Amino acid sequence: MRQIRNILNRLLNVLAGVSFLAMVALTCWQVFTRYILQNPSSWSEELVSYLFAWMALLGASLIAGERGHMNIPIIVDQMGMGAQKFFAIFAELIACLFALVILVYGGVQITTLAMGQMTSSLGVPIGIFYIVLPLSGVLNIIYTILNIVEIANGTIDLHPAEDGAQTENRKGA
Repeated sequence: MRQIRNILNRLLNVLAGVSFLAMVALTCWQVFTRYILQNPSSWSEELVSYLFAWMALLGASLIAGERGHMNIPIIVDQMGMGAQKFFAIFAELIACLFALVILVYGGVQITTLAMGQMTSSLGVPIGIFYIVLPLSGVLNIIYTILNIVEIANGTIDLHPAEDGAQTENRKGA
């Protein structure tokens, strides 16, 4: 399980880094063509916006893998470890269901629909850029399954943001 997670993390980090560098280069190109050449490049601006969406969705998948999604654990933290595990697994199941219905199913629907439309500057089907929706959904599902397994067998710390003293106090109690 850990090996799958490490491979996915490395791959997504590389993709995020490459897309960020591409966005910076394309934005610099856009500024150069607009102010130096006096002939703005329309395709670079459009590509940057699509790369930004890809980077955001793939980054969200990384966050799902780290269990870094937003939560307010004030009530659950007061419960015993069994209840905390239950609610952590329940939260992962909800995230998995969201990824399945909204990102995978909805993403496939919108991607298929958008394959008939072309981008204005790049001249490629818009659906190509929407493929990130179901891709991100599948990645989120993989990460939530990994999280559920690791929560169940105790290899994921349910309180990673806390300092060592608080975690040691909880383990001792």
